[in-house]
Amino acid sequence: MADAASRLRKLAEQLLGAPLPVRIRAWDGSQDGPPDAPALIVRNRRALRRLLFKPGELGLARAWVSGDLDVEGDLYRVLEVIAGQVWERDEDARGLAEALRDPEVRAAGRELLRLAGPPIPPAPPREEVRRRRHLHTRHSDRRAISHHYDVGNDFYELVLGPSMVYSCAYWQDGGTLESAQRDKLELVCAKLGLTPGQRLLDVGCGWGSMAIHAAREHGVRVVGVTLSQEQAAYARKRVADEGLTDRVEIRVQDYRDVADGPYDAISSIGMAEHVGAERYLEYASDLYALLRPGGRLLNHQIARRPRRDESSYEVDAFIDAYVFPDGELAPIGTTVTQLERAGFEVRDVESIREHYARTLRQWVSRLEAGRDRAMRLTSPGRTRVWLLYMAACALAFERNRIGVNQVLAVRTPDSGDSGLPLRTRTWNT
Repeated sequence: MADAASRLRKLAEQLLGAPLPVRIRAWDGSQDGPPDAPALIVRNRRALRRLLFKPGELGLARAWVSGDLDVEGDLYRVLEVIAGQVWERDEDARGLAEALRDPEVRAAGRELLRLAGPPIPPAPPREEVRRRRHLHTRHSDRRAISHHYDVGNDFYELVLGPSMVYSCAYWQDGGTLESAQRDKLELVCAKLGLTPGQRLLDVGCGWGSMAIHAAREHGVRVVGVTLSQEQAAYARKRVADEGLTDRVEIRVQDYRDVADGPYDAISSIGMAEHVGAERYLEYASDLYALLRPGGRLLNHQIARRPRRDESSYEVDAFIDAYVFPDGELAPIGTTVTQLERAGFEVRDVESIREHYARTLRQWVSRLEAGRDRAMRLTSPGRTRVWLLYMAACALAFERNRIGVNQVLAVRTPDSGDSGLPLRTRTWNT
């Protein structure tokens, strides 16, 4: 009988309908495939059972997070194969249904059943969140934010570096991650037109980087709100260390409960992805109400590509179960429409998609370099979640499967005076 690696390779190529340009190393010590290619390591038969009981992305994710499936060599090259052959198939499962009608594919599936061993469904890794309907209540949002952000500030320091900015940097040739994140914060401040004495609300303030930068460099008074207790404690210490407690207040508060407007400006950087489609108009309307007439909003948000049939959209199974529970992405056109429905005048939209791909690759490099420490700070499974999530997202941004945009919107008064210069892109000069 052929060894496990050869059988797995043949099965994979039958199921995917294409050659597999990676090497396979199986639990019995066998290997098959190009010797100079990165290796997909199948550590045990349980990895196959995970795929059988949850075909597709979630089964692969469970096998990866549990350590039943691993990669030796270039993770990006292996993910490119998976993305091309699995993740980019018809996302409404029609591709899988059509493939299962093929007699050869069905025969391969029966062979996989035999190879997988006893048909007992493995328990999901403990890092997996039980999936549920996306309610986006205050309680569910707080629980989702805690799952993602309350994993330890030391872990985030390792991944993000000294800037502690968890959103897309703004790169220039020769720049470092730290300088690129500083340039992004300055870009936001420039678009908002911040001047000394103004009030800024930073929605989803994270570890306080935007609030500190705006107060220190532009002399504004800032209220930062987050649902994460760990983020708030860290941000408050940073504010105190910078001597900015008279200008920066960090609150553990839902943006829907902020009631001390009006503000001159609002920044929302990498937060709106948590709002949800059903709540987005409420989000936009709440921010509109918190601004003074003529006040500006800078909404920095990841976007997905639009679908011909928007009703077929489903939240990414891996990200929903392991990374951002209840997170939802919308096309940029939908975001702009909702902001306008809330009353905003949208004045500028800038795509910085390639910048996020580069940022993610930097974070992956930092995590790979500090992998042993990361596992001690969190868990091996959580570390594997983050490696897979960030590397896969880097490729998705590079391939234009997702993007990220900065939308500048104004609460334009009845007079029609937006307060913006005739040529707004002066911040890029």
